[in-house]
Amino acid sequence: MLSHLCAATPALYILWIAMAQVAGQEDREKTTALKDLLSKIDLDELMKKDEPPFTFPKTLEEFEYAFNEYGQLRHIKTGESFVFNAREDLHRWNQKRYEALGEIITQFVYELLEKKCNLTKAILPVDATEDEPTSFIYLSPDALSNPSKLLVLIQGSGVVRAGQWARRLIINQDLDSGTQIPFINRAMEEGYGVMVLNPNENYLEVTKPARSSPLPSPTEQSDEPAEKRERKDEKEGKKKREFYEKYRNPQKETETEQIPIRENGSSEEHVLYVWDHFVSKAAAKNVFIVAHSYGGLSFVELMNQREMQVKSKVCAVALTDSAHNIWLQETSKGTQDWMQQHCCNWVSSPEPLDTPLDPMLPDCPRVSAGTERHELTSWMSFTSIFRFFGEVLEAKEGEEAEETSNTVTTRSSSLKNKHQDL
Repeated sequence: MLSHLCAATPALYILWIAMAQVAGQEDREKTTALKDLLSKIDLDELMKKDEPPFTFPKTLEEFEYAFNEYGQLRHIKTGESFVFNAREDLHRWNQKRYEALGEIITQFVYELLEKKCNLTKAILPVDATEDEPTSFIYLSPDALSNPSKLLVLIQGSGVVRAGQWARRLIINQDLDSGTQIPFINRAMEEGYGVMVLNPNENYLEVTKPARSSPLPSPTEQSDEPAEKRERKDEKEGKKKREFYEKYRNPQKETETEQIPIRENGSSEEHVLYVWDHFVSKAAAKNVFIVAHSYGGLSFVELMNQREMQVKSKVCAVALTDSAHNIWLQETSKGTQDWMQQHCCNWVSSPEPLDTPLDPMLPDCPRVSAGTERHELTSWMSFTSIFRFFGEVLEAKEGEEAEETSNTVTTRSSSLKNKHQDL
């Protein structure tokens, strides 16, 4: 019996190896099919049911939302605030719906800037041809002619456009906290000209033409007989379909390409371009700047490029949770010293509003914005910023008056001495 068992052992071993190879081959085929599947879909987008089409309303009215008297976005039937998860288990669809609403909000804010704030568009580049992509900024009627004061507003990075601090705040809180309109109105009441920059409008997005699949070249085709190749393809296709049926096949998004706007292809380029073509040519003796988040970085980059011009024209800068870094941006000692005297950064902090905070870098004083939410720092420091501007301007005018008085006294004394000599 033992001899029979020993004789059978090699056969069993061979059989086991063969079965393992078959199983391994099947596993490899399954793995290949699964990899092929995963290369076509995003695992985060796998859901239990198919997505509805990415077709959304084009107006607030069609969305059934409107802003009430307090500037809050509310459903026109239920009175409820905006609900992100309109459909459960459809995160991508909900996100696309939110983005569609955001585009409507952008146009709504533009309308407010033009109709409520009486601002007008200035096209960029200023010498743009008819067939090139363009951007724009907003100007008050006296932005270039006001001889005294000019306020320049620069938002952070992302989807926000001219007139916005944070889309999230506009949708979920109110217009005052999320837009720059309170800053614009207050500035105009206090006699400032106003420029509203648009640092995130950097390119024109166009749809890519559909690409046709190239036919295989003769050299790429297999030497196998056509009948055998068809049976093989059918077998592989059946296995792939079995795996695909376990998952949802997400909708394909439209492929687009971006055409940069000349000399405005980034926030830094935009701020520099607006300085060269608008701010530096404005009549105002005193320029004031409010820059939020990445806008602060863009301002510091402007100082790197136009240090002497900025020092001679800018009176004060209010930064709100600025993203600048004087070391990484390699600012000069002169820039750092100037920022110490003319800038203040209101940062997110649990401390009460205007509480002085330890400096992170030797650039400008840091104080609390009275909130730990980054996007709220501009709105929460609104009153403090205008008080800061007023104090800086008052001090500057006092120094100028004293210098004028000293000059007059010196001249008078000189003339008196000359008269006595005669």
